[in-house]
Amino acid sequence: MPSVETLDATGARSGSVDVADEVFGREPNIPLMHQVVTAQLAARRAGTQSTKTRAEVAGGGAKPWKQKGTGRARAGSNRSPIWRGGGVALGPKPRSYAQRTPKKMIRAALHSALSDRAADGHVLVVDEWAFDAPSTKAAAAFLATAELNGRVLVVVGDADTDAAKSFRNLPEVHLCHASELNAYDVLVADDIVFSRSTLPEQKA
Repeated sequence: MPSVETLDATGARSGSVDVADEVFGREPNIPLMHQVVTAQLAARRAGTQSTKTRAEVAGGGAKPWKQKGTGRARAGSNRSPIWRGGGVALGPKPRSYAQRTPKKMIRAALHSALSDRAADGHVLVVDEWAFDAPSTKAAAAFLATAELNGRVLVVVGDADTDAAKSFRNLPEVHLCHASELNAYDVLVADDIVFSRSTLPEQKA
């Protein structure tokens, strides 16, 4: 069974704790993580880009000149795509970029990402948050004591209101509720900090 380091309330290393092998000890599935993260980022796209076709551009009701005798190429509308001011041929229209991703794939990708970070020693567990009141200064001191540099993902629960308010103003910290933990946030973080109450457990 794999284990991860634990921190006390000040950020000092205090030992280790065993974690679920299914969540933190599996072989990372890189193609699966890529597919799930790609789908997650695609779902963020608004998909509101739009262009007007020749049917939607104003004007163009009259034939510009007669069919024969002018020496010019025949034309039926001045809103043709080949005309300046005309409609756009094959242009983008509003669409959804969402990809169907089964829940089992999403969960497996998250476990692969957590296993990858845990194998490199970048998953830490806090015994208990000790914020009596929101304090950004105390949160920064915690990170300094724990020697956490770069992008840090702090996973909080419903009861961690003071901790969430303390960390949210630090630009290098990304807050995530335990119920919203996902593979993308884990993979882009340099270190992940859980509390014992938010630590994922193996599910049957």
